[in-house]
Amino acid sequence: MKRILKWIPAAAAVALALPGCAPLVIGAVAAGTAIVATDRRSTGTQLDDKTLQVRVANELTEALRGNDIHVNVNSFERRVLLTGEVPTEALKVQAGTVASRSKDVRVVNNELVVATPSTFSERTNDNTLGTRVRAAFVNTKEIAFNSIDIVTERRTIYLMGAVTQKEADVAAHVASRVSGVQQVVKLFDVASPSAPPTPAQAPTTVAPVTTTPGTPR
Repeated sequence: MKRILKWIPAAAAVALALPGCAPLVIGAVAAGTAIVATDRRSTGTQLDDKTLQVRVANELTEALRGNDIHVNVNSFERRVLLTGEVPTEALKVQAGTVASRSKDVRVVNNELVVATPSTFSERTNDNTLGTRVRAAFVNTKEIAFNSIDIVTERRTIYLMGAVTQKEADVAAHVASRVSGVQQVVKLFDVASPSAPPTPAQAPTTVAPVTTTPGTPR
């Protein structure tokens, strides 16, 4: 289970392994500065998202200390996505509550699953899969690929960003066609082409919308 955010190495990460107790690893991923110029978010908003990710990751580290979990935190326009594994439903709910109460968080999509932490091999495969989806986006002219974040967990692709409805549909369709992708979850803020999404706009899709591989959009 890996986070693929943009298509370059993470600029910030938080990882903690506690000696003498069950392992706990919580990571925050931030976009690199190489794509700031083409991201639809302002530079300030991008930095705010990076700060928010690290803050939420730190708060989850404190709240869930001592549990056998692996949680990833991603943020786009103050929308927080939680992915990874926790051992119980109660811990999943607790993680979502902690994230929702964090400063400046607009909405939380809690996609944690109740399961044992993924293996290194599974995370490596997810990393590779996310890279392939990114490459497919780069080669699709209808997608403003630098305005879409890709998060990959257990062969599920989560798409975040500020896009038009057409871009959202094309991105989901392209991602679903990549070999190895089991499911695509859209977590976009959508607006009309003449009115690009802004942080103040409420997302048009609150609950995740899923498409399965090979399903025409």
